[in-house]
Amino acid sequence: MIAAVLVAALVAGGAGGGLGYTLAKENDSNGSTTVSSSTSGGNVKRDPGTVAAVAARALPSTVTIEAESSSGEGGTGTGFVFDKEGHIVTNNHVVAEAVDGGKVTATFPDGKKYEAEVVGHAQGYDVAVIKLKDAPSDLKPLPLGNSDEVAVGDSTIAIGAPFGLSNTVTTGIISAKNRPVASSDGSGSQASYMSALQTDASINPGNSGGPLLDAQGSVIGINSAIQSTSNGGFGTGQSGSIGLGFAIPVNQAKYVAQELIRTGKPVYAKIGASVSLEDTTGGAKITEQGAGGSEPVDPGGPADKAGLKPGDVITKLDDRVIDSGPTLIGEIWTHKPGDKVTITYERGGKERTTELTLGSRVGDS
Repeated sequence: MIAAVLVAALVAGGAGGGLGYTLAKENDSNGSTTVSSSTSGGNVKRDPGTVAAVAARALPSTVTIEAESSSGEGGTGTGFVFDKEGHIVTNNHVVAEAVDGGKVTATFPDGKKYEAEVVGHAQGYDVAVIKLKDAPSDLKPLPLGNSDEVAVGDSTIAIGAPFGLSNTVTTGIISAKNRPVASSDGSGSQASYMSALQTDASINPGNSGGPLLDAQGSVIGINSAIQSTSNGGFGTGQSGSIGLGFAIPVNQAKYVAQELIRTGKPVYAKIGASVSLEDTTGGAKITEQGAGGSEPVDPGGPADKAGLKPGDVITKLDDRVIDSGPTLIGEIWTHKPGDKVTITYERGGKERTTELTLGSRVGDS
């Protein structure tokens, strides 16, 4: 049987070669049989809603960001045009090196490069805003979508500079919503917390800060973190995409960016209690002792007014299940100060609920 298969393969190959020779000989005598397209690639119109059409509209409003510290250390990331005044939204970890006396530049796909300054940055949210110096008058801000209305399975388009390859476009879907993510830039800085959009669009180092678009070309998130097999967890180290990317929902990013532009400082919603940051599945436990010996529940703060006490385990915020402290922080930060939420918690083995009005904290410290 093996011999028969080998022979058949050789015969098929020979027949194909002979047939090809015959056709080529006939074409030589009768002229070319190829058919030319009526339009060249540059003249083909892409239908609205196709990836090519969305990319053509969005790419001119994305930039590759290079941030460099005063000592010369830095990296590359991505950002997108937020308004006509020259504000660019990106990740905090993209520009963190340049915050204190460093240098930031933004390069558009047409090659035009602009110096920029950091207007404000929010480490906890991992959002930053830079502003172009001598910004051009023809800037086109990307339209912002509504991340609350995104559904699992919706198409996604990511734009960025993975491993320094500027203006790269990748596609995928929304794989999950409200994914609790604690990410770090690996420099020993405090973690950022988000209730993220998960996507399988290919995201790699350098995509950070770039837009995650829907099928209509509206921004629904800021690409911020990946899970990789090399670092064993969430991060932004030099590791490849395995289809697990995470984006900050644009509704949250928009609020943060507007505050940074307005005041230069981030504003965080808070419950006024310290919770354990250990990975658990049972909820977010209010610690018995606060940071630096402070009270675990701020006297007169939101949690105190709502009747929460040290040792209580928060299991839900509104209808969101809370399985750990980081999950609770990420969910709180999807809200604004002054929002009223319902807290479900356990005390002494009994489940209870209470209404809580979120307080506010200005700045990262």
